[in-house]
Amino acid sequence: MRLCSQAITILLLYVAYGIAQTTATSSASWISVGPEGGDVRTLSVDPANPSRLLLGTSAGQIYESQDGGKSWQRSVRIGKGSDFVIDHIIFDAKQPGIIYVAAWTIESEGGSVFKSMDNGQTWRVLPALEGKSVRALAIAPGDSKTLVAGTLEGVYRTRNGGQTWDRISPETGGEIKNIESIAIDPIDSNVIYVGTWHLPWKTADGGKSWHNIKSGIIDDSDVFSIIIDPRRPDIVYASACSGIYKSESAGELFHKIQGIPFSARRTRVLKQDPGNSNVVYAGTTEGLWKTSDAGATWGRITPANVIVNDVVVDAANSAHVLLATDRAGILVSNNAGVSFEPSNAGFAHRQVASVVEDLEDQNTLYAGVINDKEYGGVFVSHDEGAHWKQISAGLDGRDVFALRKSGTSLLAGTSSGVFLLNTDRDGARCLTAKVAHSGRSRAIPASHSADVACCASSDCASWRPINRIANVRVITVRKATTTRKGITRKVVKTAVLTARVTDIDVHDGKWIVASPQGLFTSSNMGQTWEGGPMLGHSDFTLVRSTSNAIAGLGRNFLLTSADGQVWREAKLPKIISSIREISFTKDAIWLACREGLYRSRKEDDGETWERMQLPVVNLTSVFYDRQKGRLLVTAMNSTEIFFSEDNGQSWQHRESGWLLRSISEHAGHLLASTAFDGVVVEKQPAAERADASEAGQNR
Repeated sequence: MRLCSQAITILLLYVAYGIAQTTATSSASWISVGPEGGDVRTLSVDPANPSRLLLGTSAGQIYESQDGGKSWQRSVRIGKGSDFVIDHIIFDAKQPGIIYVAAWTIESEGGSVFKSMDNGQTWRVLPALEGKSVRALAIAPGDSKTLVAGTLEGVYRTRNGGQTWDRISPETGGEIKNIESIAIDPIDSNVIYVGTWHLPWKTADGGKSWHNIKSGIIDDSDVFSIIIDPRRPDIVYASACSGIYKSESAGELFHKIQGIPFSARRTRVLKQDPGNSNVVYAGTTEGLWKTSDAGATWGRITPANVIVNDVVVDAANSAHVLLATDRAGILVSNNAGVSFEPSNAGFAHRQVASVVEDLEDQNTLYAGVINDKEYGGVFVSHDEGAHWKQISAGLDGRDVFALRKSGTSLLAGTSSGVFLLNTDRDGARCLTAKVAHSGRSRAIPASHSADVACCASSDCASWRPINRIANVRVITVRKATTTRKGITRKVVKTAVLTARVTDIDVHDGKWIVASPQGLFTSSNMGQTWEGGPMLGHSDFTLVRSTSNAIAGLGRNFLLTSADGQVWREAKLPKIISSIREISFTKDAIWLACREGLYRSRKEDDGETWERMQLPVVNLTSVFYDRQKGRLLVTAMNSTEIFFSEDNGQSWQHRESGWLLRSISEHAGHLLASTAFDGVVVEKQPAAERADASEAGQNR
């Protein structure tokens, strides 16, 4: 792969390259390898098989457990896209095999209710509610064919298992809209409670009339959850953004429960112990709270940084409690909440922004995660993804957008600057400290090298910021004349790199990073950085290099340099508004953009570009697989991989089953990051892997 010293290029001629009409078949399959954990929106237990649970995510996915939540496997994705938020999964207790799912979309006010008649194998949309943002769903305890759905428009009810729905809230006017929670009386299904984004309401006649039940509740309270005591239906609990409320008069009068601090008032879910009505769990934005005396006193039983979205209490064993959380995945207690442990084997719902392999150890992978705060950061696996360990000490919850291994140093581009993890140094220091603490401080023998590596990838290793900018300027103090020499001096202007760092590369021993502050280079392993805006551009998102050139990119510009000192700007088509990735082949450069795939031939010096013919736009990545000599392309809203083995003249495609965001080649197979599912790996049969390995050795 070579880039001419004067940068990138292609032919101006447009050639239409056709894509193969048939999907290429392959015996390879893609599997998720973690890191485990992430966001879980809802949990539900199959009453016909209590060991079976389903969980829903914010990307339309349903995972299944057959062992009471000990392990999980991906079951199905609801809908065609990835924008469905699944907040409710409901089993029909009287008709095994029937399941309902309520979903809504983030980007627009859409959603639906889905129904499965075959225990979750296949799903269909219930037409009457298609396109409606369904935020709440409840099934009548005494009549499983009666369900009530809450949407942004109002309240709907079916009496025939979803075949038809009737709106039972006022068509116009009133405040019974933006429904967030629903509860149906266990004795009389015509008695329905609904919580809105502004206080709760109740009907006692199936929706013919409604009245506001706000007495005792602070005005302007979003009502997230309502539960009814099945043994005493006059006892009703409601959680709101202003706290938890209890009524002993079927909602006619509430009083605010004391004991939970103001900061934890946002209670998303309430759940009662099926075997003991006095035990109620409250899932808040600051941990899980529990009362054992019907709300008289409360105590927090998880750390405050746990955000609880749903709670399941095992009807057969009330000591078995499961939590659906933001970022931490599933937490399980087997002692009624005295302690909780993660239970995410097989479940990964993380946004991985970067995944890199250790070139010195093909079994070691690193993954950078965003949007998971203290539960995210960086993860390392030393067995190709079979097990992961978080190594995020020092990152303080920052998002990690880029990772790069350089010798023994691991660099992370974060939401605020660059961080360094020197595995050799930190590991040795850690082990020395351990030995010294035991009273036997001494040099570390070679036999302890494995301990050093282990320590470096554990809680002992810590990241440190390396963000000092030191730009050197030469100032003329005295101009030269015919009789005397000129005098100059160097002036160092310092600053701090505080912006988001979205890409990192290593070129000729130098580290290069891309950020909205500009493009920066370090020649001293991150002690100082030089750089900034280039040719009037400052908002850099990508940096890539070959053996003889560097490319710096923003959303709609591309700069190239042979030496990192002198830069020139390529002449890109004006239509390009968002460049997502760049890749180099032997005789061309490829840009994956929102508008499609563009190619520039090396000899054309970047003056002309050609848009390749693909059936998708809004691309996320382009990657050249050197081992097999093929170009791979992925798109934002497609789970297919498009590939060409003849430099873009023709294309084939195959299904991956995942929304891929980046692809690379690792240890004879493809490795990819995903939008929501962590890291996935293309696994091939042993015979194919052996052939690929042999082919790689013969190249």
